[in-house]
Order: sequence, then C-alpha cells, then structure tokens
Amino acid sequence: MSVLNNIETPAVLIDEDIVDRNIAAAQGEFNRLGIAFRPHIKTHKLVRFAKKQIAAGAIGITCQKTSEAEAFVEAGCKDVLITFNIIGEAKIRRLRRLSEQAAITVVADNDSVIRGLSKAFDEARKPLRVLVECDTGLARCGVQSPDAAVQLARLVTQSPGLQFAGLMTYPAPNSTEQVESFLREAKARCLDEIGHCETISSGGTPSMKSISAGTIVTEYRPGTYIYNDRSLIERGAAVLGDCALSVAATVVSRPTPDRAILDSGSKTLSSDLLGLTGYGLLRDYPDAIVTGLSEEHGHVDLSACARKPEVGDTVLIIPNHACVVTNLFDQVHLHRSGVFVETLRVDARGLVS
Repeated sequence: MSVLNNIETPAVLIDEDIVDRNIAAAQGEFNRLGIAFRPHIKTHKLVRFAKKQIAAGAIGITCQKTSEAEAFVEAGCKDVLITFNIIGEAKIRRLRRLSEQAAITVVADNDSVIRGLSKAFDEARKPLRVLVECDTGLARCGVQSPDAAVQLARLVTQSPGLQFAGLMTYPAPNSTEQVESFLREAKARCLDEIGHCETISSGGTPSMKSISAGTIVTEYRPGTYIYNDRSLIERGAAVLGDCALSVAATVVSRPTPDRAILDSGSKTLSSDLLGLTGYGLLRDYPDAIVTGLSEEHGHVDLSACARKPEVGDTVLIIPNHACVVTNLFDQVHLHRSGVFVETLRVDARGLVS
C-alpha cells in the first residue's frame, strides 16, 4: 500500500531503505578510518533509529540537551555525550540522576559551567567526564585558543567530581586544516601539562567527507547524514537519492497560472535558508521555487516549470534543514520505496531543555 494512502498532509515521510543505506555507508567509512562513530540524534529524535545506529557499530549517541538524553537513556541507550553547556541547578540535578543510569559525558567552555558541575558531582559514585569545547572557527561556543583549552582542562582536573576526558569541537564547513591545527596544539599542551587527552571529538555532516586517515580526531558526531537535506545537496555532501526525509504537502490553491499554495508553511517546513534560494526542493518539480512561508501556507513560484501541479495534487518537499522539521511533527511515517511500513511517534519531539 502506498504511504500516501495512509496520511493526511502535511506530513513527514521517511524512506527507511535510504536510512539504512546512509547508516551503513557512514559507519563503514569511519570503521575504515579507525575513528569512533557517535551519531547525533537531534536529526531524527527516534529511539528506533538510534538503536539502528548502535547496532551498526556506533559507540554511543550524541544529544544536544539533557531532556533528549533522558528520553534515550530511558529507552536503553547507555553511552551518551551531551554537547551543550549545562547551567542551572535544576538541569544539573537531572544530569546527576542520569549519570547513575548511563555513561554520560558533557562539555564545558567556561569556569562557571565547571563549578556548577563540580558542586553537584563532588560526592558522586563516579566522576563526570568533561570535554573542553573548542571554537575552531564556527564562532559559536568554545574556548578561543589552545592555551585557553589547556587552562580549562587543568581546572576540570582540579575540580572534585569531574574527570577531564578530552576536547570537543563543531567545525565550520571547509575548515579542516584550521581544525586540525587547533586541536593538535591543544592536545599536545594537554599531554604536556595534564598527562592525558583521551578523546578528540568532532562532528557535523557537512564536514564528514573531509575526515581522512591521520586526523587528530578520535570520535565523530554527524547528525543530518541519516536523512540528508537540500542544504547538503547544495554543498555536494549528498545527492537527491541520499535524502530519506520528505514533507508531503497538498496543493490547495492555484491563484494564478504561475503560483501554487501548499498546506505546509513555517509550522511544517524549516524557515532556515542556509544561503539557499527558497525554502525547499520539490522532488518532482525541481524548477519550482518555494518563495515564502506563512504559518500554514507555502508559496510556490511555478513560472520556470514546464509541468505544473494542480489543486489536490500531493508534492514531496526536501526541506533545507531536516533537523528542524523533525521537531515540528508529533509523528513520522516510515516507508520503503513508497510502500507504507509504520507510523512512529517522535520520541524526543519538543525536548529542548
């Protein structure tokens, strides 16, 4: 039975055949390189897929927030890295409880975070593993130099209840040399002054194919690779056949010959442009441009299309950014090459604390 016969639009469709191929291909490549693989579950937020990734050989999973980690630990995932500064007594109390149920590693890029973690874990049964986050060029979180990295690593080793576990970064695209230089210097400094620097964790699907043998990186954390999206097609990191996630939408109006209105707006498609023109790629109408999103309406320019959808037609959209779309829906519909498999609740939908 066709998956389109089982849904009302707008809806998220996931081709599980493509998911399985993407998992196997990425895991196989990092096995070849001898680099530990720790996928980020923020892209799919599904226990089913996390377990697929672990069964394929992942050493554990990456979560962005404590609430995500709680959901996946409860479901049986026992090795979790949380790549976000955890601040506030309430969150840290939850983290402490979580650490009694699974192997938890966190990150920190400032002394306030470290002091808060140390206070909570001072008398814990086992120390909390902490990676020092490094800004290697993305200009988001992270210490700004290798010298600052070793200073913070030293503070972690001096803080009761904590264990310095290594370094972590999220690299900017096309910055391999800069990332390697920063992390090599930081690791060398840590080895000289602290005596160890076990893990060098990097991540990001856009930079995944730039990782090669001889890298300083010991662990890699891609997320979007499991689905891929339009932004990765544009960057050359994927092709259309690698894209597992589509948003199914219905044409509800054709006010003019060159304009279609869809029942999917900003509440179902990511508003991220990521340097692209338009808000998604229509699979069967590649010359169409999703020019704008109202809350419930998608505005499509059909002027360049030789063939155009009519009112009532269903179109499939590859979103610019699949990770955002995941968190906009309560459920997704799995299929294999168009044949309906199952409808799944998104386990960690809305878990952003």
